[in-house]
Amino acid sequence: MTQAVNMVEIWRGPVLESQHMGHAVVCDTSGAVVDMWGDPELVMLPRSSSKMLQALPLIESGAADAFGLGTEQLALACASHNGAAIHTDLVKTWLGELGLDDDAFRCGPQEPSDLPARNGLITAGEAPCRCHNNCSGKHSGFLTLGQHLGAGPEYVEIDHPVQRAVLEAYEDMTGITSPGFGVDGCSAPNHATTLTGLARAMARMAKGDDGTARGKAAARLVDAMRAHPDLVAGEGRACTELMRAMDHKVAIKTGAEAVFVAILPEQELGIAVKIVDGGTRAAECAIAGLLVKYGVLDAAHPAAVKRLTGPITNWDGKETGKMQLSSRFLS
Repeated sequence: MTQAVNMVEIWRGPVLESQHMGHAVVCDTSGAVVDMWGDPELVMLPRSSSKMLQALPLIESGAADAFGLGTEQLALACASHNGAAIHTDLVKTWLGELGLDDDAFRCGPQEPSDLPARNGLITAGEAPCRCHNNCSGKHSGFLTLGQHLGAGPEYVEIDHPVQRAVLEAYEDMTGITSPGFGVDGCSAPNHATTLTGLARAMARMAKGDDGTARGKAAARLVDAMRAHPDLVAGEGRACTELMRAMDHKVAIKTGAEAVFVAILPEQELGIAVKIVDGGTRAAECAIAGLLVKYGVLDAAHPAAVKRLTGPITNWDGKETGKMQLSSRFLS
């Protein structure tokens, strides 16, 4: 089957109101596909779900150790954060240690998703800056790598040494020569791959320390994400809440346009999901269902229930519907 499958349904009372179609692949650490739904060879952009792959050169190059980066900075390098103080304070400190300021970033200013941070800016009459961008941790990693390599400031250019290192790591982990790239929301290149390639890369992240420099780097990034789920996303977010619900044993990461990946070290599996219509709620529901299927998430945990069924409520707090996995998915 290569057509997208119905993965998630939205019901309002007795009426099926909408459906979310998608694709999913599960790979083991050998790179083999062990399960799939839809088209495993779908060519797609992983968006922010690939940040762990983009952060590999930061460690492999020796830059992380040369600049004394700890697990918090490594988690932030993989993050799509809320722009809360817990995130921006760390980013500002990191920048200061590089001798840089907000102007060094090539990501744009972004209003924080974190309400206290957003309200604080409004109250102070201040505009959001680039450190509030959800990708500022990744860009701090790029700047660190750039300094270590002695490269120029335009680190998001496709032929910059930072991006050349990213592409090499990316293609090695996915096992596929990328057919092209798009420019991400943060202005950095985002390389296309197949859904199987993305799942394979996550499985290789799950394999961890295999004695190679890349394996050691992968293990450090996964460990950092699992240790700091609050830095990978933020309060109320699926990445943070579900990693906590799984007792920090699994690393997961969302990407724009309804991509979601999971790294299961104990099961030695990598998972990649893409929802065709770009609906975040469906990607969260689908990844939660897969995590339950592979035994790492308790379906009864409140963080799982929130993604698997909702419920859907109206502005008055009344339950008006529910979300559920389609019977065609995970069967």
